[in-house]
Amino acid sequence: MTTDYSVLIDDETWAFIERTNSFYQPDAVDLSVARQREIYNTMCQAFFAGYPKEVSSADEFINSGNHKIPIRVYQKHGVDPDAICLYFHGGGFVVGGLESHDDVCAELCDGTGYRVISTDYRLAPEHLHPSAFRDCLAAFEHVASSHEQPIVLCGDSAGANLAAAVSHHVRRHDRAPIGQVLVYPALGGSTEQGSYITHADAPMLSTRDTRYYVELRGGGFNWSTDPRFAPLNDTDFSGLPDTIAISAECDPVSDDGRHYCDKILAAGGKAIWNSEPGLVHGYLRARHSVERARASFRRIVTAVHLLGQKRWPGQL
Repeated sequence: MTTDYSVLIDDETWAFIERTNSFYQPDAVDLSVARQREIYNTMCQAFFAGYPKEVSSADEFINSGNHKIPIRVYQKHGVDPDAICLYFHGGGFVVGGLESHDDVCAELCDGTGYRVISTDYRLAPEHLHPSAFRDCLAAFEHVASSHEQPIVLCGDSAGANLAAAVSHHVRRHDRAPIGQVLVYPALGGSTEQGSYITHADAPMLSTRDTRYYVELRGGGFNWSTDPRFAPLNDTDFSGLPDTIAISAECDPVSDDGRHYCDKILAAGGKAIWNSEPGLVHGYLRARHSVERARASFRRIVTAVHLLGQKRWPGQL
């Protein structure tokens, strides 16, 4: 089955795709990890939009066992935050860090007024699963013990996977998150069906890419039944925080968000799945150049803001 992206994707989004691809050669996953990180960092810097004027950040470290986890804390000047947004960045568990999503977190802080805390978790293949999960869990424990405000988890792509994994793990914690916002989440769905087939060759992310990242993160071991690795495959979806998953239509992992929300609803929880028409994986970087992405980012900010106030949007 061939998907006609010339119909689904508008000119603004194609311009974003072409600009992103200008940094990469075909089959970039065949490059060394070091080279992938170099290219990704250069690309992210090219899209960097700066900080809103009322937002500043400071870098800190969390002590976790025998290593330190870097975090970046964003604050809006003159605002007493009602909630904390703990953010986990995307990048396939292989690339990305505090810099790659720096402006996204700054704008999320500006739009919500919340303190946003971004986590620089360890990356594969140097640090295999469950290293990234453990760092994100340590970040949650740090925030829970050092802040009294309610906590909303947020992340994109791999970071959305980690946010969901932490939510599952701490659902009965005294300071369990009150909400989670998952942006184009990759949650461990089967690559042999649904959107993984329909959008196998989507621009920006292919099904082949998703398999590569799973293999690299897991070190070749099949972790598919471990909810810390694949939250979608947990056997219990009760007691999870109010959840909003926002997927891109033209994305192999699109169905992961839909199936995840369906499971929460079936377990009696609250969940909304929103599919963004014509958008592609990684569209957060297009929020200043593509109207569809700009509108979606507004929905993401609204979702984080409402959940942090213990309010349910009903729809987005």
